[in-house]
Amino acid sequence: MAQKEKKDTEGRMPQSKKAVSQWETVKKVLSYIKRYRFMVALSLLLAAVSVVLTLYIPILTGRAVDLLLGQGLVDMEAIWGIMVQIAVVMAVTAGAQWVMNSSNNHITYRVIRDIRQDAFRKLENLPLRYLDAHAYGDIVSRVIADVDTFADGLLMGFTQLFTGVLTIMGTLGFMLVTNIPITLVVVCITPVSFLVARFIATKTYTMFKEQSSARGEQTSLIEEMVGNQKIVKTFSRERAVKEQFAEINGRLQKCSLKAIFFSSITNPATRFVNSLVYAGVGIFGAFFALRGGISVGRLSCFLSYANQYTKPFNEISGVITELQNAIVCAARIFELIEEESQVPEPAGAAELTDAKGNVALEHVYFQYTPEKKLIQDFNLKVQPGQRVAIVGPTGCGKTTVINLLMRFYDVDEGCIRVDGRDIRDLTRGSLRTSYGMVLQETWLRAGTIRDNIRMGKPEATEEEVLSAAKAAHAHSFIKRLSKGYDTVITEDGGSLSQGQKQLLCIARVMLCLPPMLILDEATSSIDTRTEIRIQKAFAKMMEGRTSFIVAHRLSTIKEADVILVMRDGNIIEQGNHESLLEQGGFYAELYNSQFAV
Repeated sequence: MAQKEKKDTEGRMPQSKKAVSQWETVKKVLSYIKRYRFMVALSLLLAAVSVVLTLYIPILTGRAVDLLLGQGLVDMEAIWGIMVQIAVVMAVTAGAQWVMNSSNNHITYRVIRDIRQDAFRKLENLPLRYLDAHAYGDIVSRVIADVDTFADGLLMGFTQLFTGVLTIMGTLGFMLVTNIPITLVVVCITPVSFLVARFIATKTYTMFKEQSSARGEQTSLIEEMVGNQKIVKTFSRERAVKEQFAEINGRLQKCSLKAIFFSSITNPATRFVNSLVYAGVGIFGAFFALRGGISVGRLSCFLSYANQYTKPFNEISGVITELQNAIVCAARIFELIEEESQVPEPAGAAELTDAKGNVALEHVYFQYTPEKKLIQDFNLKVQPGQRVAIVGPTGCGKTTVINLLMRFYDVDEGCIRVDGRDIRDLTRGSLRTSYGMVLQETWLRAGTIRDNIRMGKPEATEEEVLSAAKAAHAHSFIKRLSKGYDTVITEDGGSLSQGQKQLLCIARVMLCLPPMLILDEATSSIDTRTEIRIQKAFAKMMEGRTSFIVAHRLSTIKEADVILVMRDGNIIEQGNHESLLEQGGFYAELYNSQFAV
């Protein structure tokens, strides 16, 4: 068996592996840039024009210097002509650079738009398994913060990398034409810049990768704490949360300081190399000028080229540092985009219409993680119109069964059938439309009360909305709101109580009246008086509809046709309320424990 990839003493992957990973990320970025190849070609052309014209100015300047022969020997007419040429060249260069920068901005932000759209489309198609296993803040950080950082690096790459490389090639060509020996001095010192750039690039990639990961952790914690401030304060967890934040913030500080340190030495290091090149050209050029091998004007032109030749190395080193950060962020984005989507529906997936409510679970196996078994060989047959209650201790698999029925998760083995058809052969939309769900956790969206009730049936009339609200006993509190049904609420329900939010969710199901119902602690946040009324409304609504009821208060499921008692993912008892009490088994223990003093 092949040995696994070994890590070095610091826990990092070997350089070859890292280089392959970086190159794979670059290829993915190039696939997005390729869509705008015309704009890239235009940008390269304008960069070439800008560089050539910029390098032409020292030639004109050198000619002007050579016309200053001495006192009284100055050809002002020719110098004025050269100055006009310089002005025209500078104006054309400025115009070319403006258009080039506009093109670069166009390419960058179009590429960023495409990446964000792909990332958001992926979020819409990710299985719940992925969303349950990853912190929301980290996902948000990838789509927003990492994409912004990548945009900055990409824009800098377009703006400075193209012109920098072309400037190096252009100045080298001009210097070779001007004087080959002095050019060789410049070329001999140049490798020092490459060594500096390589050293910095190697260090900064690792540091920026750690920084990006820690920033995602920090965003995740902040998002979670802001959204759950009431829970934090209720359990007096402020100090613990602060300590957790301080720990993450400390790690972010350390890796950020290291990343900033290595990236900040780029400028002084490359400036030192620039000074070496400039000094070398000045010394050798002076000797050539004294021997008559080069004129003073051409030497000044050469010195200008030497300065322009080394300057891009400084810029490119800075660009490489930013590109390292951008590549790390891009890798995190592509990691999200390339996550395995939920299992696609088969080409001939059927629409579930007019469901009768015949549900069967046949030899179902399921587990969230490979190392922890949950549901093993689960079998259940539900006749149309039956009310099935599922009870058991926490973690026994009650909510998991609901997730499987709705196909939020697919079974590992076995199958689930509705009206005799495997739900994997049905479209998810038609399957989920056939169920009405009321969970302990409320689902509301930003909008009016009316919009929230109509969520499952947008075409419902005003009379239908009012009737559903009255059936759910929500009408009275809605009318007491400032604008009644037109009251706008936020995504979390705003100032509504938990019970009021749950009544809205119940009203939503009352409006749709699907053929099958799932009630998971649907009345857990409602007062006892209202619960009695709601239970009566539910009883009426469940008539003729297959219903799955998950409850912890066993007194609420006495009227169920079948009660399934679960433990460790298996049905250990089955029957109605009276028969299970007579058995004196686990259900009887659960039921009697609720009345124990």
